[in-house]
Amino acid sequence: MNGTTAEAAKKAATLVKICGIKEETTIDGMKGLPVDYIGFVFAKSKRQVTPERAAELISAASRTQMAGEAPPQTVGVFVNPTLEELERALSVAKLDVVQLHGEETPAFARQVADRFGVKVWRALPIVESAGDPVGAVEPEGAGPARLEAYRGIAEAILIDTAGGGTGKTFRWDLIPGYQEAAAANGLKLFVAGGLSPDNVDGLVEQYSPEGVDISSGVETDGVKDNAKIAAFAQKVRSKS
Repeated sequence: MNGTTAEAAKKAATLVKICGIKEETTIDGMKGLPVDYIGFVFAKSKRQVTPERAAELISAASRTQMAGEAPPQTVGVFVNPTLEELERALSVAKLDVVQLHGEETPAFARQVADRFGVKVWRALPIVESAGDPVGAVEPEGAGPARLEAYRGIAEAILIDTAGGGTGKTFRWDLIPGYQEAAAANGLKLFVAGGLSPDNVDGLVEQYSPEGVDISSGVETDGVKDNAKIAAFAQKVRSKS
């Protein structure tokens, strides 16, 4: 990343995505907060919603102004969907973004973008071995070079701890390599995995990612906690 690009990244506020939304009260509690995206999980999960339920939540979101006096954009999280499954979901729930979180290929991601006219985000796992020393590289084929295949297809890449939903962080010293690859390929880079109101300020202060994504880290006993959401979003904005 050259100096000009790095300076621009630092000046732009880090975007905030709150994922796994299931209740209107959660959306209402985010009113006025610096939240840019809210996510709905369509894959099998304790946070899974049906397209019909997502449509109700999207309607609620459209009436809720976040900081900047605009409603959040909406993201649907899918794992290895068929085009037919996506067609049904998108015909009911008018999402802004489809986030692919399984083994989907770049060719499939292009089909989704072209057929449905939505933005596409691709989630990629950070693969690391137990006991990896700081500065170690990921296994061949699992590193930042993967991003090139999504150039001109995806809007953003989301890097997450392998396995997803583990509540654990990956080695943040790997982030700069992904930032360089994202910038070189015209992609936004979001960071997920084990984030919380207690550690996100350190992440943003040290690495200035374009976006952060959180779900379990703003829950209490498996339920979205509006106080934690507020603390998370405000800490991100205060450091970016």
